[in-house]
Amino acid sequence: MSWAEIALWVVTPYLTLVILVGGLLWRHHYDRFGWTTRSSELYESRLLRIGSPLFHFGLLFVIFGHLFGLVIPESWTDAIGMSETVYHAIALIVGGVAGVCTLAGIALLIYRRRTTGPVFMATTKNDKLMYVVLVAALLAGLMTTLLSSAFQSHDYRQTVSPWFRGIFVLQPDSAAMVRAPWTFKLHTLVGMLLIMLFPFTRLVHAFSAPVGYLFRPYVVYRSRAATGRQAVRAPRPGWDR
Repeated sequence: MSWAEIALWVVTPYLTLVILVGGLLWRHHYDRFGWTTRSSELYESRLLRIGSPLFHFGLLFVIFGHLFGLVIPESWTDAIGMSETVYHAIALIVGGVAGVCTLAGIALLIYRRRTTGPVFMATTKNDKLMYVVLVAALLAGLMTTLLSSAFQSHDYRQTVSPWFRGIFVLQPDSAAMVRAPWTFKLHTLVGMLLIMLFPFTRLVHAFSAPVGYLFRPYVVYRSRAATGRQAVRAPRPGWDR
């Protein structure tokens, strides 16, 4: 391997993680009150009600699909009897639909931001750079998914997946990544760039999602009619019970 390939597939992943973790710590310490999406729902809500769910739910499926394809080894899916044909069919259908929904959602959000005056005025240069990299990552990922799953020209679980898993045990298989087609390399590089930008953009709000809301105690509402009790105040004249 050349020094450039070592720099791309050995050094850059760890540089990405350092920037991500360091950036999050820096942002939380120095810009805690700016840790937000800077909501613009007050200015326009019609397009936001359509684009935001499309983007966020589509992105969730995209993330889960990446985790399923990169973290779970091929031997595990073989052990449960999932054939390559079934696996690639699922990747094509689920990944394709999720990618299209995410891309459609971000397209609506960008259109809304560009055509709504107050929203566009609140858009920073940082936001514009983030949108460019995010759309590039989505387009590269959708192209890679369609080409890989539809034509089965390359099994990324033999190249990209071992390289990805090796990063977290300090043994990145850069030689495997070098064998991957250029589409996978492009998608990976753009993805790492997006992760580097993550702590310094509005995307950081993903780390402040109200997950604790799912585990909060129940709020119990009791009706007086259900308990057989009468209202404290008598109903007003002319009003039906």
